[in-house]
Amino acid sequence: MRFVCDKTNLLKATNSVVKGVSSKTTMPILEGILIETNDNQVKLTTYDLELGIEYLIDCEVKEQGSTVVTATVFSEIIRRLPDTDITIYLDEKDLLVIECEGSLYKLASMNPVEFPELPVIDEENSISIEQNTLKDMIRKTIFAVSTEAHRPIFTGCLFEIKDNKLNVVAVDGYRLGWKSKYLEESVNNFKVVIPGKTLNEVNKIILDSFDKIKISVSKNQALFEMENCKIVTRLLEGDFLEYEKVIPKTSETRIRANKKELQECFERVSLISMSTIEKERKYPVKVSIEIGKIVISCKNQAGDAKEEIFLTTEGKNLEVGFNPKYFLDALKAIEDEEIFVDFGSSLSPSTIKSVDDSGDYVYMILPIRIQE
Repeated sequence: MRFVCDKTNLLKATNSVVKGVSSKTTMPILEGILIETNDNQVKLTTYDLELGIEYLIDCEVKEQGSTVVTATVFSEIIRRLPDTDITIYLDEKDLLVIECEGSLYKLASMNPVEFPELPVIDEENSISIEQNTLKDMIRKTIFAVSTEAHRPIFTGCLFEIKDNKLNVVAVDGYRLGWKSKYLEESVNNFKVVIPGKTLNEVNKIILDSFDKIKISVSKNQALFEMENCKIVTRLLEGDFLEYEKVIPKTSETRIRANKKELQECFERVSLISMSTIEKERKYPVKVSIEIGKIVISCKNQAGDAKEEIFLTTEGKNLEVGFNPKYFLDALKAIEDEEIFVDFGSSLSPSTIKSVDDSGDYVYMILPIRIQE
């Protein structure tokens, strides 16, 4: 095997696939990158038996072949080499040689035959969507994915096709994020739960462009396909929350707020709420709604904070407490200038929605009981 490749292209490919390398395994082969030549292309592949990433780049291939080398060492060497062409080949001792200007490295290799094959997806259903749209949908929901291993189904996002609309939903037991988009083409209804880890890596690889990405699903696998990259992942098994049933349809109190102003107030008050003086305790931010204004406040051993915003209010006066991080995560994901925040009682969920009633996103946050 011998090829010559531009450093920029090789580094982009390496950075993309390295996330599919297993960090906890007793199988050294899973810590490697499979490097294969094919005509005038080189294919890099990683696979940890749950997430697999394959990336193709154009190269000058002088001799066909394949090998596996430890991913972390290979990627770090490529990253630090000069920005010029890199020559890579296997020598007579099966060491992978990397040459670039005055740099020369030799890495121990592993038998490519031992590298596990990526699953072949039997496409039961598929959709095509613009990469920038998918990127936006992931960004606006992924923060609400659970990190608790005892509820594995909530460590992923629900991808649901219903009436030709893609719904992406994340929930962690304290909050919910829902983003939707009508599709241009007619597709079958289906729903799967894709691991949050996979979606984070997909979001790093896809471009903020109008180029399409194809998402195909089978019974237990999903495949993301772009022009030069494939990502295959196992699906999470179990029953996802029936999210539409838990989102309140009515409210006792509503405010119409400038998103940026509300976000900045929460950010300032959270400096007191998240003080490190008492790391073991969590102090909620209190939101007091009166006619024509809200007061956002927090009081603890670190100090007091209070912010007032004059705005449009409807319904009853109310006091309710929130984890400020949950509220801020939702606000940071919203691009609208103005939003509605709907409140029930001091113990029932609150929702954040678009003022223009487009209905393409909803965030739901559970309150925290305020200890007086």
